Amino acid sequence: MTDLFKQRIDELRAELNRHNYNYYVLNAPTISDKEFDDLLRELEDLERDYPQYFDPLSPTQRVGSDINKAFTQVVHERPMMSLANSYSIEEVEDFLRRAKSGLGGDECQIVGEMKFDGTSISLTYENGRLVRAVTRGDGVRGDDVTANVMTIKSIPLQLQGTGFPDKFEVRGEILMPWSTFEELNRERAYNEEPLFANPRNAAAGTLKLQNSAEVARRGLDAYIYYLLGDNLPCDNHYDNMMAVKSWGFKVSDAMTILPSIDAVREFIANWDVERKKLPVATDGLVFKINSLRQQLNLGSTAKSPRWAIAYKFQAERACTKLKYVSFEVGRTGVITPVANLEPVLLSGTIVKRASLHNEDIIRSLDIHDGDMLYVEKGGEIIPKIVGVELESRLPDSRPIEFVKACPVCGSPLRRVEGEAAWVCTNSDGCAPQITGKIEHFVGRRMMNIDGIGEELAEQLFNAGLVRNVADIYDLTTEKLMTLDRFGLKSAQRIMTGIHDSLSVPFERVIFALSIPFVGETVAKKLAFAAHNIDNLMAMNEFQLACIDEIGAKIAESVTQFFAVAENRNIVERLRAAGVQMAVSEEEIAAVSDRLAGKSIVISGVFEHHSRDEYKKMIEQNGGKNVGSISSKTDFVLAGENMGPAKLEKAKKLGIKILNEDEFLAMLQ
Repeated sequence: MTDLFKQRIDELRAELNRHNYNYYVLNAPTISDKEFDDLLRELEDLERDYPQYFDPLSPTQRVGSDINKAFTQVVHERPMMSLANSYSIEEVEDFLRRAKSGLGGDECQIVGEMKFDGTSISLTYENGRLVRAVTRGDGVRGDDVTANVMTIKSIPLQLQGTGFPDKFEVRGEILMPWSTFEELNRERAYNEEPLFANPRNAAAGTLKLQNSAEVARRGLDAYIYYLLGDNLPCDNHYDNMMAVKSWGFKVSDAMTILPSIDAVREFIANWDVERKKLPVATDGLVFKINSLRQQLNLGSTAKSPRWAIAYKFQAERACTKLKYVSFEVGRTGVITPVANLEPVLLSGTIVKRASLHNEDIIRSLDIHDGDMLYVEKGGEIIPKIVGVELESRLPDSRPIEFVKACPVCGSPLRRVEGEAAWVCTNSDGCAPQITGKIEHFVGRRMMNIDGIGEELAEQLFNAGLVRNVADIYDLTTEKLMTLDRFGLKSAQRIMTGIHDSLSVPFERVIFALSIPFVGETVAKKLAFAAHNIDNLMAMNEFQLACIDEIGAKIAESVTQFFAVAENRNIVERLRAAGVQMAVSEEEIAAVSDRLAGKSIVISGVFEHHSRDEYKKMIEQNGGKNVGSISSKTDFVLAGENMGPAKLEKAKKLGIKILNEDEFLAMLQ
């Protein structure tokens, strides 16, 4: 029997470690918080009952890790622990009873606040200036993301007011507002990139980007919820947070002192409704003992403080009838099944549709015609089907069958090797694929032809004016004005955009062609390796795979794309129209291996060139741009106002620091 308990302990540890990896590293959780906590509690109970199986690396002894090896790791001065979770008012009451008992029966004041659904951050300030921003990581050490955090406007770089300690740390949550999240997902959907499931995933992924300019573009936000350090202004949490607020930090207005358990109940009931009106995602509330002395006396377990607890809201779920499953075709031909539902209200919005993603999902859920389906949003804005109400299933209902042919053009489907996706094989004649490629081609990061969106792309296709992207360059003002509700001004704007697109550089042209698996970065690698379209079309898979960061999958996709006669014909027509089909002589001349193998950090403000221009120079000369300083950094390109944390780190590690003139001289 003992062996059976040991076996179950091992199974739980393995499963929880896997879920920790999905949540913290991949940002792609596969179970709910409640399911995770239930597994963790089962393991905690077994480890308590069978202490002979104690393991210091058990999931009960540590916080899941989000460490990214591309960043420098920094040890936290004080461990960043996670909070124990509760799901009922009774569990909150138990927490308060335990706290009072741990304090020898003394009364304790409670502070209630929002539990924001983002990614945790530690910010260190010295003499009123931000010097370091570190992710939670594994609780002991995290990633130094100072450069990215400095782009978040709600985080002060220089404090306002007075009364702050010479050195202190604040902890908070980095968030992506709902409006920004929706816009980012619209952009990703347009480019047929995987959508972020929720704002937490999007915020965590953004904070780990290597390009601080892209971080700034995404408009992250931050709320501060705790102050640490010596010589704090007050002896209680609430007043300290009010002081923090006066120094220029964003602190939630929901933070409140709760004098009784009835007040706690009212706080929960109120925010279970009002949180849906907030501009950022939340997944619960936090209750803390207000007195810092009492917090110190209560202490912590190996994983969580005993003076605070999280109360998690239940994910919103509804049961509604499946009307039918439609099958939609994307730009690359991937067939996506979509559940069309009887309208149901979830998180303040009416849900009528939810993606089923692929055939495997339909099979795993065992969805039948007319089933009653459970739809959930929780902290996610994208509704998802999470189960079937089997008791309501009609006895003669049949399983949903995935289509055998393209639902639009009737062409055969092909299963993508190693993936769950089915693809329409008629890439040159399937309307959604063609209009999708037109939309992609004219996009801002591709050819940037203003005025052509989804509706106009379909209109141009249906009118027979544009059947592939090369036809765009045969358009005239007169042809455009034959379209319904299309005036002279709109037509001229599009013609100006078409003319301006002739100067778009070669790497963006490659990206615009919709070659499967060739994104913006890969397109740039291909352009500077091949120099021109003829060399690129002539390369075989082996030659392509030898290019930095181009693997066998991309190499095969590129060769297959250019093996199609219609694609080569489109390229020739684009060339004839004047589209750039080669890297310019100036750019080729700028390419060298002077920085080959060197990892370079850029910091500060520059006079001669912009940061992006310097990054491009580094890439053109074989170097690699990195976001943080480590022992592997070869040198720092420093402008004015170089970040103090980076300067200190570079000096400590003996990393060479070059100014603009020294760097440019190196390249000459």
